[in-house]
Amino acid sequence: MKPFIHDDFLLHNDAARDLYHTFAKDEPIYDYHCHLPPEQIAGNHTFGDLAEIWLGGDHYKWRAMRANGVAERFCTGDATPREKFDAWVATVPHTLRNPLYHWSHLELARYFGIGTAINPTTADAIWTQSNAKLKTMRVHDILAANQVAVICTTDDPADSLETHAKIRQSGLKTRVYPTFRPDKALGVMQPATFNPWIEKLAGTSRTSINTFDDLLSALKQRHDDFHAAGGRLSDHGLESALAEPCTHAEAQAVFAAARAGRAATPEEWAKYGSYLMLQFGRWDAKRGWTKQLHLGALRNANTRLLRLLGPDTGLDSIGDFSQMRALGRYLDSLDATGELPRMVLYDLNPADNYAFATLAGNFQDGTVAGKIQFGSGWWFLDQKEAMEWQINALSNNGLLSRFVGMLTDSRSFLSYTRHEYFRRVLCNLLGAEMERGELPADRELVGEMVCRICFANAREHFRLELDPAFAN
Repeated sequence: MKPFIHDDFLLHNDAARDLYHTFAKDEPIYDYHCHLPPEQIAGNHTFGDLAEIWLGGDHYKWRAMRANGVAERFCTGDATPREKFDAWVATVPHTLRNPLYHWSHLELARYFGIGTAINPTTADAIWTQSNAKLKTMRVHDILAANQVAVICTTDDPADSLETHAKIRQSGLKTRVYPTFRPDKALGVMQPATFNPWIEKLAGTSRTSINTFDDLLSALKQRHDDFHAAGGRLSDHGLESALAEPCTHAEAQAVFAAARAGRAATPEEWAKYGSYLMLQFGRWDAKRGWTKQLHLGALRNANTRLLRLLGPDTGLDSIGDFSQMRALGRYLDSLDATGELPRMVLYDLNPADNYAFATLAGNFQDGTVAGKIQFGSGWWFLDQKEAMEWQINALSNNGLLSRFVGMLTDSRSFLSYTRHEYFRRVLCNLLGAEMERGELPADRELVGEMVCRICFANAREHFRLELDPAFAN
């Protein structure tokens, strides 16, 4: 029997196989959005066992385990690493048709050379072989083996950038840059967490923050610090875009009330957040950055588990929020004053794919190819079916040839197989159309586009400094 993960996995026609193996497979990886911990990169971390690298922080797997009746102590609790591993391995056979089945087998095959099916009968062999390999596989080895040219981590402006400085001094060929994610600056509805964050930001920005203008100055200082560290991307996670009219005085009043301990109302929060989002957009445009907007997640739906486990533990879902009117107003407000930066727009609700793709087209201004990007399938949508949905919507309403391609959006160093997964899906889709005569049977023409989507478009769009090995 052919192994489940083989050379032509997901490639169902000759043209697809040619595109993938000739043009896609060996392209470097440009991971322009992820949640990898920079501390582990700086320290060239060695993982203690397979449970740490495979399950730690992976809320995708935790959700599947809970759905399989696995108790929380085996997901995020105090069970031993081997107990957590065994609980996951027992869950994997139940994930058939969930992308986790593909991803898990890809991860074992690519990182540990294990091609056997994952189930309780193979657990001992997988555990032993993987842990033996991990003893010689540090973080920098993983990055080199996957030809990772760029990593853009996700960083709060109140966090120190000292770790990024250590990475730059390490000689690592992979360039690692911070991404400016100021979501906590919008936290005026929760003064109990907002005010301690303000104090932390004051310390990091080397200033005092007593007024709203002080806040703006501190955030601008950190934006400048990120730029000095090589960062050229910002990111925001919102239910929907914020574009409510708000004067400086109104924003100032909301900030002052929150600092005094009074929570903003939803209406006040929306106005205050809109004011900040315009400022952030202007700073990005002036610096030549790319802004990322991650929209549409319904976060922390299970309040009982949120109290027990905290955020980012698998308690979020696709939200059904109205998007287009506010997002259009936000882009238009920046465009009207010539301050619209490059952008990547991600939406978590696939029902909005065509709306997002067409809205991006409204703000292509001829100055930059693919200036406004309809981003790749994100979170619940970074799997085969939804990747094809996103590719189709972009192709039908824009230029697929200018697409900046895939990212990991992950906390796991094993997630670089998601780039392989995406490339196989892309090549299979294009190859099928070539064989049906819907695209020309011109392997060089289509292959060049595949290469660009895999790496070159991102390199040109984000314009981050690369090691010479990846620069051309």
